[in-house]
Amino acid sequence: MPKMDSAAGWRFRPEYILIPALFVIIVAAWEGTCYFLKIPSYLVPPPSMIWRAFVAGVGSGSYIWNALYTFAEAFGGFLIAAVLGLVLGALIAQSPLAEKTLYPYLITIQTTPKVAIAPLFVIWFGFGITSKIVVAATVAFFPILVNVIAGLRAIEPDKIELMRSLNASKWQIFRMAQLPNALPIIFAGLQVAVVFSILGAIVGEFVGSKIGLGNLILQANTNLDTAGVFGALACLSIMGILLHVAMTWLQRRLVFWANDASIPTS
Repeated sequence: MPKMDSAAGWRFRPEYILIPALFVIIVAAWEGTCYFLKIPSYLVPPPSMIWRAFVAGVGSGSYIWNALYTFAEAFGGFLIAAVLGLVLGALIAQSPLAEKTLYPYLITIQTTPKVAIAPLFVIWFGFGITSKIVVAATVAFFPILVNVIAGLRAIEPDKIELMRSLNASKWQIFRMAQLPNALPIIFAGLQVAVVFSILGAIVGEFVGSKIGLGNLILQANTNLDTAGVFGALACLSIMGILLHVAMTWLQRRLVFWANDASIPTS
């Protein structure tokens, strides 16, 4: 079978060209619109001003320190949501009684606006990192739970019957059949949840915090530093992309038996 050289491989990856090209087009159009229409910078700053604010924030260490704090909140909430989602999802998928008992309460928690209950978390857990982790975990929990349940129930009944015919225990069926079959779907939920955890951390910081990118955005907005707001948003975007890439890498390492077409990503 002939090997594909590097040039041929590049031709099969047009997104490597289209993604940066689209970015350049958007930035150029944005910069030109702000210049020719003379839009005030406190309303919509041009990308050149946002870039200067971003470089200044990174150079002073402000963006880096606040981003690390927000990352700690988001990642802590994501880990809690992942553990709870996996455990409760497995329990509900295996037990119809557990589903009928727990699911109404879980739906109630999910449908409650997180912005509305975030002040309660700040009152209960304080203005420190704990309340932000709880908010992040609350936001990230439901996507994981739903995908765990859906993934564990997606297995073909014939596989279950085959393992039962071989005298496999419920744990063996779960570990050797249901869980491997569900992993691609579970990782789809984790992909969504890891981004949602950042959103939850920012919501918590908006409600009450002294540090973090959310607090930095509030300060910049109060000072009409719109370029600073966009600079902090750029940090959040970079954080979200890095977490998404890390989760995709972990997914491909753990779900190595599934091809690209069968591994869902968000």
